Amino acid sequence: MRAVGITRFGGPEVLEIVELPAPEPAGGQVRIRVAAATVNPADTVLRTGRHGSPQNDAPPRHVPGMELAGVIDVAGPGSGWQAGDRVMAIVSPRAPGGGAQAELVVADADQVARVPDGIGLAAAATLPMNGLTARLALDLLALRPGQTLAVTGAAGAVGGYTIQLARAAGLRVIADAAPADAALVRGLGADVVVARGPQVAARMREVTPAGVDALVDAAVQGEQVLSAIRDGGQLAAVRTYRGKTERSIAVVGVLVSDYLHAAGKLAELAGLAADGTLTLRVAAELPAAQAAHAHRLLEAGGVRGRLVLTF
Repeated sequence: MRAVGITRFGGPEVLEIVELPAPEPAGGQVRIRVAAATVNPADTVLRTGRHGSPQNDAPPRHVPGMELAGVIDVAGPGSGWQAGDRVMAIVSPRAPGGGAQAELVVADADQVARVPDGIGLAAAATLPMNGLTARLALDLLALRPGQTLAVTGAAGAVGGYTIQLARAAGLRVIADAAPADAALVRGLGADVVVARGPQVAARMREVTPAGVDALVDAAVQGEQVLSAIRDGGQLAAVRTYRGKTERSIAVVGVLVSDYLHAAGKLAELAGLAADGTLTLRVAAELPAAQAAHAHRLLEAGGVRGRLVLTF
């Protein structure tokens, strides 16, 4: 089968199409014929080798990608699925079988959710990783209806899903945006939009002088945004937080790998996409052979929605 492969670490040019053996599902697993898999910042980290090598076979042919959508072609015994089912899934590129960017991917049944009727597979592929990241962040913060949540990186995939899930939970949302993205962020449901940038925390304090109850830092600004949060509030960090905290603010680490087997959560998100609560945003579809180009586009910045590789 064809897959996007990383045979050495470096820039986008190291990405190539490789031929790998077709994986076979065991009991409780399914094999998915992938139609679409997204490109996320985590894939660029894997490509550069910043966090070391996954524990895959040598010579290394690391397959990136954490989310996909396609059609089940083989359902293992006890999986509860059938061949022909349209599904989305979250997988780990650090697992022995590699990640999502391959023609055939094996996943455990509890990594998979049905794609609702009326949702295309390219759009469905944009939900698992980023949607579950937003879901986990809000589950960990456990805010009550009426409390105030701030979101940085609001125009991005995680930020957008966070806004929409927060509004559905009855929270007040203050979000940041560049001028060109302000209408988009308001359309996603933010109650107040402030200008993004180094002074974003001060701008949020102008809107909520006592400070917000919690902040989801999808822009990964770290200590710069602590001043937006009230004493004893919470910061949800979607990447490793390396700074200090202050004023008894709790820093909550959000690792989507904690929801790698949360099929029930993923199915709930799929239902929210089907009823319009969540907006699935595809920035562009590219053939898998253009994975290097997709990485260049992502690293150039300004992508709104997700870049999707098609197989």
